[in-house]
Amino acid sequence: MNDLIAINYDTDKPTVSGRELHEALGVKDHYTDWFKRMCEYGFDDGEDYMGFSEKSDKPTGGRPSTDHQLTIPMAKEICMLQRNEKGKQFRQYFIKVEEAWNSPEMIMKRALDYANESVKKLQIQVSTLTVDNEIMKPKTDYFDELVERNTLTSFRETAKQLEVKEKSFIKFLLDHKYIYRDGKGKIMPYADKNNGLFEVKESFNEKTQWSGTQTLITPKGRETFRLLMLKAM
Repeated sequence: MNDLIAINYDTDKPTVSGRELHEALGVKDHYTDWFKRMCEYGFDDGEDYMGFSEKSDKPTGGRPSTDHQLTIPMAKEICMLQRNEKGKQFRQYFIKVEEAWNSPEMIMKRALDYANESVKKLQIQVSTLTVDNEIMKPKTDYFDELVERNTLTSFRETAKQLEVKEKSFIKFLLDHKYIYRDGKGKIMPYADKNNGLFEVKESFNEKTQWSGTQTLITPKGRETFRLLMLKAM
């Protein structure tokens, strides 16, 4: 099939430039006036055509000109409206373009292209998730191990494991009302916020002979505060 005019296949259906069709049909009227008159036959913006701007090709520059990508059905009707030999010739050409586009071979090709594109997108998503999982896996394995061992850690140890400063970690918990300081300045958990996040244990230091209570953080608490701090960052 000889190409009378360039067909654009960049969208989900073939289109043709309005300005190129206007020139090819030998229309004497200015393009803007002609196109406006053609639209009075009931063509809809966004469905039958789509406008776009083109930079001026003049050496001195100039204002961008407006062009339109016309669907093949619209182009066919416009050619029929010209009521001349050129209009008839181009209409026959667009009929052949449409027949080729809707042939079983082309329909199958578009379906395969769409499937391949979908597979590519899915592969990218899977690759991204794989990378994310590899990044998170060491942390996940670490916290799973802590849960299995039911290891209790101090605020200093927990801050170190979460890779934050101890003062910043304690301030975060104070600000969010998970802990408070009693009259002696000792850190204590709020009862309504505890829920398995802390354990208060009796402690004894043989070297100093000190005895008293100490607030420790559970594995559940460490994972909870890790996620909360990630959201706050």
